[in-house]
Amino acid sequence: MTDFQKKLIQVAEKNEATKNLIDEPSAIKLEALCTHMLEVNKSLNLTAIKDEDGVILKHIVDSSACIPYLNKGDKICDIGCGGGFPTLVIGILRGDVSVLGVDSVTKKVNYVKETAQLLGLENVSVSNARAEELGQSAEYREGFDAVCARAVGRLNLICELCLPLVRLGGRFLAMKSLSTNEELDEAKRAIELLGGEVERVSQYTLTDGNETIERTIIVIKKVGKTPTKYPRNNSQISKKPL
Repeated sequence: MTDFQKKLIQVAEKNEATKNLIDEPSAIKLEALCTHMLEVNKSLNLTAIKDEDGVILKHIVDSSACIPYLNKGDKICDIGCGGGFPTLVIGILRGDVSVLGVDSVTKKVNYVKETAQLLGLENVSVSNARAEELGQSAEYREGFDAVCARAVGRLNLICELCLPLVRLGGRFLAMKSLSTNEELDEAKRAIELLGGEVERVSQYTLTDGNETIERTIIVIKKVGKTPTKYPRNNSQISKKPL
């Protein structure tokens, strides 16, 4: 193994939330992902994190924390996939699921598509669209077993973007840097109105031995169908949050 691969596995194993998720074969692909991203990032500005240690902890290991919440064969949608986290990490670590990365920024979607092809990830696809558009389309509405959004926005706003895409019995995984009771209280009406129910709030820390970051995953189960008028258009969501 290379030094990068050893370090990546060591960091994942150091943290309870990511233990046993990254093995040597996946570490090889994750190193290729990191190398490619940092090279492309010089011209495309995909992320402000430009060192390998930062990518390992704050992108790869952080993204992998959602893996335990995914079931075999799940059809997954990643809203606001940006530079491919967690879309590409899910694609590498879970060959048994399919994941659609969604972003409204064309250059980022093109990058994720190109990188998935480069890494041979046949279970990864992309859509250059807005989440509220997909949520109102017959093709995607309530069509996913799991929908995730990593550091996209406040919970009440992202619930309206994500819950309409979740099938009944499926789950929305809100991956946040830190979630307060205030934000959960703020989103209570939106969650209920959109057919969701908070199933679990998991707060944990991730560390590489030098730096420690606080993280939260809020698991919202889809227990009822989302009313047809949701999601609204972007301006309505922003101006009048649920």
